[in-house]
Amino acid sequence: MRDPSSFVVPLLLLLLPFYFGGSVLYLVSRWVLRGDEGRRQRVLKSLAEAGYRSQSGDPRLVGFFHPYCNAGGGGERVLWTAISFFQRTEPDVVNVVYTGDVGVSKEKILANVKDRFNVALDPRSIHFVFLKSRGLVEDSAWPMFTLLGQSLGSMYLVWEAITQLVPDLYIDTMGYAFTFHVVRLLCHIPVGAYVHYPTISTEMLKRVRTRTAGHTNSGSISSSKLLSSVKLLYYRLFMFCYSRSLRKASFLMVNSTWTKNHVDAVLHHKDPLLSVFAAPLLYLLPADGQNWELSDCSIVYPPCDTSAIVPFKLEGRSRMIVSIAQFRPEKDHPAQLRAFAALLKSYPEYRDLRHVVRLVLIGSVRNHEDEARVAALRRQATDLGIENQIEIVVNAPFSLALDYLSRASIGLSTMRDEHFGINVVEFMGAGVIPVVHASGGPLHDIVVPYEGGPTGELCTGYHAASEEEFADCLHEALKLSGEAEIQMRSRARKRAVDLFSEAEFEKGWAQTCKREYYA
Repeated sequence: MRDPSSFVVPLLLLLLPFYFGGSVLYLVSRWVLRGDEGRRQRVLKSLAEAGYRSQSGDPRLVGFFHPYCNAGGGGERVLWTAISFFQRTEPDVVNVVYTGDVGVSKEKILANVKDRFNVALDPRSIHFVFLKSRGLVEDSAWPMFTLLGQSLGSMYLVWEAITQLVPDLYIDTMGYAFTFHVVRLLCHIPVGAYVHYPTISTEMLKRVRTRTAGHTNSGSISSSKLLSSVKLLYYRLFMFCYSRSLRKASFLMVNSTWTKNHVDAVLHHKDPLLSVFAAPLLYLLPADGQNWELSDCSIVYPPCDTSAIVPFKLEGRSRMIVSIAQFRPEKDHPAQLRAFAALLKSYPEYRDLRHVVRLVLIGSVRNHEDEARVAALRRQATDLGIENQIEIVVNAPFSLALDYLSRASIGLSTMRDEHFGINVVEFMGAGVIPVVHASGGPLHDIVVPYEGGPTGELCTGYHAASEEEFADCLHEALKLSGEAEIQMRSRARKRAVDLFSEAEFEKGWAQTCKREYYA
C-alpha cells in the first residue's frame, strides 16, 4: 500500500470546497478536467487501432466504477451483463471500467468473464483504467471506523480514476456512494448506481441503539453503554452523509425488495439534530444542478444466465449439497459446516456409505484474508469431524461449477439478510432444491410460492433461521422422492427462468438508465 501521507493533499483538495465554496471548486474542477480531452483522444485512438469504429463519429464514454471487476461474484455478473447490453444496443458507447485489478491484463479479465459467466465481450469497445490505491477500500486498511475509512478511501480512489479519464456518464456498480460527490462536483456529469446492498441501514442503527450483538455490532461494544452511545453517534453522522450521497444520483437501481426497502428508508431518513448542525455546511456547498428530490429507486433483478443450466436433468441427482458463494465473512460458511454437522448428528444414516451425503463449498477468493478464511474452514471441518464428507473448491471455472450444479440435489445458502442471492437463482435454474436463510432476497423475492399458490402446496424450496432448522430442512429435502421431488425442482426452475433472466434485467436496465443520461 502507498504511503498514507501521499493521500493528504488530494483529500484536502476534496474538502476545500466545503470551506471556500464555488471559487475553489471551480479551480479544482479545471485542474481535473485539464488535459482530459487529450487523454480521451488517446484512448479512442488506441481502441480504433484495435478495430473500434464509431458510427456517429462522436462516441460516448460510460464509466463503470468497479474496483473488484475480476472477483467473479454476482456483482460482477451485473457489471459484465450491463456492458454486454451496451455493446449490442449502443455500438457508439465506449465502456470504461475503473478497476483495481492492477497486473491483470485486459485479455485475461475478459477471458475470466467468459469462463465464469459465459459472457463474451468485444474488447474493441472496452477500456480499463487501472487504479493503484484499491487498498484504501479494503476493510483491513481501517481497523477502526471502517465504514468512514472505506468511504473516504473510495473518494480518493475515484479521484485517481477521473484524473486518468472522465466519462460522459458515471455508474457505480459496487456500492461506493460517497464517490458521487467527487464526480458530480468536479466533472459535472450524470451519476447513477446499481446498489447491491446499502452501506448502512436503519436496521444497523437499531441494533446499536438496542445494544444487540451481531455481524456489524460486536459483543464488546453492545455490552458497553458508553461505547454503544459513541458508536450510535458515529452511525447517525454516517447515515446522514450516506443519505445525502445517494441523493446525488440521477438514478438508482437496486437488486431486490429487501434492498429497495432499506435504500428508500435511507433516502427518506431524517435526523433533526444533525440537520440543524449540518445546515451551515450544506449552504456552503456550491450548487451543481442536481435535483435533491430523488426519494425512490427501481428494482432491477440481477441477471442469471440460465441457458447453460436449464437443460440439466431433474431426476437422478446425487446426494450432494452444494454451496456457491465467495469466501467472504457475510456469507457465513462456518454456519454451513455447523448445520451439516448437525444434520449428520441428528441423522447418522447420512454417514453410511449407502446413503452418504456430501457438502461441497464452491467459491472465489479475492485476497489473503479470503484465503485465510478457507484455511479456517478446513480446520473447522476437521474439528467437527466431517472432513471426510466435505469438499472445498476454490476459484472454480464456469465449466466445473456447472458440473457440480448438474449433479447436486440441494443448494445451501446461510447468509443472513442476503440482499439478493444470485447463487440461489442458479440453484433453482439448475433444478437444485434451495435451502436458504429466512431473510432478505431469498425469502421475499426468490424462494417463494410459484404463481401465488399456498407455500405448502407450491413451494420452490425451504427457509431456515438456525443451524438446527437448516439441518431439518436439509433432511426434508433429502427425503423427497418421486413426483413431489420432480415437481419442486420444476417449479423452482420455471420461476428462475421467468423472473431472473438476462432479458428481464436488460429491460429494467434500459428503462432506468435512460439514453439521455449518456447521449
